[in-house]
Amino acid sequence: MKVDDAISAILERAQEGVPPSKNDCRKMLECRHTSAEAALIRGVASAISRQRFGNEAIILGQIGIEIDACPGQCKFCSFGEEHTYFEPSMMSVDEIVASAKNFTHAGDLYALFIMTMHKFGFERLLDVVHRIREIMQVKPQIVVNIGDFDRTQADELRKAGVNGAYHVCRLREGRDTALDPEQRKRTIKIIRDAGLDWYYCCEPIGPEHSSEELVEQLFLGIQNGCFQHAAMRRVYIPTSPLAEFGQITELRLAQVTAVVALASLGCQDTKNIAVHEPNLIGLTSGANVVYAETGANPRDTEEETSGHRGRDIRACKAMLYEAGFDDLLVAPNEHRSITEAFKD
Repeated sequence: MKVDDAISAILERAQEGVPPSKNDCRKMLECRHTSAEAALIRGVASAISRQRFGNEAIILGQIGIEIDACPGQCKFCSFGEEHTYFEPSMMSVDEIVASAKNFTHAGDLYALFIMTMHKFGFERLLDVVHRIREIMQVKPQIVVNIGDFDRTQADELRKAGVNGAYHVCRLREGRDTALDPEQRKRTIKIIRDAGLDWYYCCEPIGPEHSSEELVEQLFLGIQNGCFQHAAMRRVYIPTSPLAEFGQITELRLAQVTAVVALASLGCQDTKNIAVHEPNLIGLTSGANVVYAETGANPRDTEEETSGHRGRDIRACKAMLYEAGFDDLLVAPNEHRSITEAFKD
């Protein structure tokens, strides 16, 4: 079986350190996910990422601290105000702190994410961050996954002990959501200007998205210097407005992850690649990051995601061990053997 010459040439250049162009990425994404070309793309992306990141992996933990009918009206989210069936609820600060301790007691977590709805109480969020920083000092990193915010708020978050923010101008933003894509981009600039690590993702990928759409969306992260790039598929939620489209396979998600990893060669600011939800195919296709989750989850049909869609720290360690990674990055320039961590 002969592999397409154009794909071979793209991958040969990538192995020499030349990042693929947008057109190269389109060609790779247009390969059938079961083809020899797609398998080769995944394999080369894995080898390059392992060399680039020293075969080192990262575990991130996220706490969804509240549930409400969200005015963002994202058609892929279980909390959209026009289709949610959840009743409003909110974790107490003490509950959040307890969850943070549970995530971090073993010392395996690089960063703890605090997730809110698009509209959120800023002062309450600051209080949560202050409380977590009181008990955890400088480790782990704290990252917020919240709605749009301004520069003053970004500076206050950083002063309180926040290290980064997850923020995405998502696929079909403004069409599959009620949010303004330009405002999303303004917040991204604010994150970068404030000196926070910017976590980005090609998401939420569905079967209906074209290669062109994926390329344009993923390159926004590369062109604006994301600290983390990633790929995430849209999860099938029967009650969501996009349910009729279904969801892509983990194999297709791994192909997109591989293209993201290869394209990220063009961004020296990118320090890791994630696949979501975590899976072994993605972790052998260029990704080196997994997320553990508790509390609210926009991809879940249960109020508490742990024990349902959300994995715990031990499950994440097991997955990284099986994927063949050597070490965990538990803080900037601080490492831990995955074999030793897995024994805990």
